[in-house]
Amino acid sequence: MAYKFIICFIAGTGAGLGTGFAGMSAAAVISPVLITLLGIPAYEAVGIALASDVLASAASAYTYWKNKNLDIKNGIIMMLSVLVFTLAGSFIASLVPNTAMGNFSVFMTFLLGIKFIVRPVMTTKESMESVEGSKRFMQSAICGAVVGFICGFIGAGGGMMMLLVLTSVLGYELKTAIGTSVFIMAFTAFTGAASHFAIGGLPDVWCLLFCVISTLLWARIAAKFANNAEPVTLNRLTGVVLAVLGVVVMAVNYIK
Repeated sequence: MAYKFIICFIAGTGAGLGTGFAGMSAAAVISPVLITLLGIPAYEAVGIALASDVLASAASAYTYWKNKNLDIKNGIIMMLSVLVFTLAGSFIASLVPNTAMGNFSVFMTFLLGIKFIVRPVMTTKESMESVEGSKRFMQSAICGAVVGFICGFIGAGGGMMMLLVLTSVLGYELKTAIGTSVFIMAFTAFTGAASHFAIGGLPDVWCLLFCVISTLLWARIAAKFANNAEPVTLNRLTGVVLAVLGVVVMAVNYIK
């Protein structure tokens, strides 16, 4: 039990920091750790990770919202588009042969971390809000469709894809991009967790409890710190967290 608690706490810590600092999906960290170090079946591990993501993302989103760093209107548009096209991507993926893209989201996490360190996002809220409403609506719907389809086809990478799109394509200021990303992830993770539990039943209760609490705790701490940080500092911290998590998860996958 002690070993299980330690592993779940470590996995939740990494997932929580990734969620609070960068809008990263907890599944990208928790799943490979539970599968490799605790021998939990993959389907069950993903369900635990998604359940951990729900509260952590919701709590982080609330913190970003309180600090006026959340675009709810366009976030809802993007979320609906992501959900619809994730289903489409999943369906098409089931019709084609397996591809060697399982580590795509992990490698992308590492590269995105380096990107934030080398080329920080310094967009201001003023320039972000200067975009015409109708144009932002269309951009959110289209980008959500692209992110959803890719995530459904590959099976992972939602948080990272959304953060990349929000900052690099839609021109969001970093804090607002992270806040909007975790807002969307709370709903997508809930949908995923509910479907996993409905199909596969409840997972290991202690692992679920340990991971949820640890992820929620560290996500809250990271989100509070991120909202009070200067843009350059937040970019560097986000970059370091993503790069380190990317390397660690790639190492865990290599152990398998």
